[in-house]
Amino acid sequence: MATSHARRRLNDIDDATRAASALMHAFAGRTGLVGDAPPRRYLWTDAFAVCNFLALGEVDLAEQLVEQVHDTLGRHRDDDTRTGWIGGMDEETGSVHPTRGGLRIGKPLPERDVDAPADPDLEWDRDGQYFHYLTKWMQALDQFAHRTGSSDAGRWARELAQSAHRAFTYAPVPGGPQRMYWKMRIDLSAPLVASMGQHDPLDGLITDLQLQTHRPRARVGHGPELDTELREMAAIVAGTNLLTDDPLGIGGLLADAYRLAQLLRVRPGDNPLLGLVVGAASNGLARYLARQPFSRPPGERLAFRELGLAIGLQAVPRLWCVLERDAASLDAQPALRMAMDMLVGQVPLARTLIDTWREVERAPVASWRAHEDINAVMLATALLPDGYLELG
Repeated sequence: MATSHARRRLNDIDDATRAASALMHAFAGRTGLVGDAPPRRYLWTDAFAVCNFLALGEVDLAEQLVEQVHDTLGRHRDDDTRTGWIGGMDEETGSVHPTRGGLRIGKPLPERDVDAPADPDLEWDRDGQYFHYLTKWMQALDQFAHRTGSSDAGRWARELAQSAHRAFTYAPVPGGPQRMYWKMRIDLSAPLVASMGQHDPLDGLITDLQLQTHRPRARVGHGPELDTELREMAAIVAGTNLLTDDPLGIGGLLADAYRLAQLLRVRPGDNPLLGLVVGAASNGLARYLARQPFSRPPGERLAFRELGLAIGLQAVPRLWCVLERDAASLDAQPALRMAMDMLVGQVPLARTLIDTWREVERAPVASWRAHEDINAVMLATALLPDGYLELG
């Protein structure tokens, strides 16, 4: 019986790996990472793709993607009057510090003109820089550095963290509490959307902690320490409401909670921020499920948002294992234990979502095709989440 169960589990793992590999190789060809198609890079999708290639053991493709992202999104668009690296560096400096000026989103339309009025609908398709995309790329670079030993990739991540922090954070009143812009111009010279992304400060804080933790000690040339960035980001997080009923946002909270627990290492259950993140994810998931979102057919839903939730739910059992190592701390926090109990009960939903979207991917509907690259890459992440969730 035990042998049969182990064999079935191994077959499931092999099937997931094969499916993820097929999705990622199709993505590589479709977006010009390999083959003759012109490069089509999009920062969010490419960040997950790097993690997926690492999980598949495709280090060469991960490295090639990192280089192509920097060479494409680290430079001005082909339809822009500006040329070269978006940070204004010369070619030699840019090749050594490709992230110092940030990275473009990769949207299809150019950023709006300085004097043009904002169109909320059109802005979604216009280029610029998003902080939460930059943090995803920092994480991907750190994963690459951690798994391959590339000191350059780690330095690029920390240089990007410092540049992004300087550009996106500001104090509305001199000496007052800081806030963050949601979207900046390509050259980081001014905001395009001044409101603050709900989870941008949390993503920044945990990513800065990850980059600082993984920075080689007592060695020069590995990028900034990020002490100031960590301190200032923590202050911004303290004034934010993390609760969301968006599936992608909930999945992000769960992944962040597990990242935080891994980084804390010792007595993670004692950290108040971890409790806040887990509580917000639990309450948000309850609200989301109360809307009965899966009663609508897949053609009326967005795959990548639901797959973001599936990825986050797979972090829950891993987080539970970390917390159980310090059972006394967990027992002393009934709210945290209650939130974890609720989340553990919903873990099977991840498999349901993955199976749903695998079936759609085989016979795609219009909504899948409209976002094929991000859908396919995030389905691959959901099938093989270690490259994204595990920090080492």
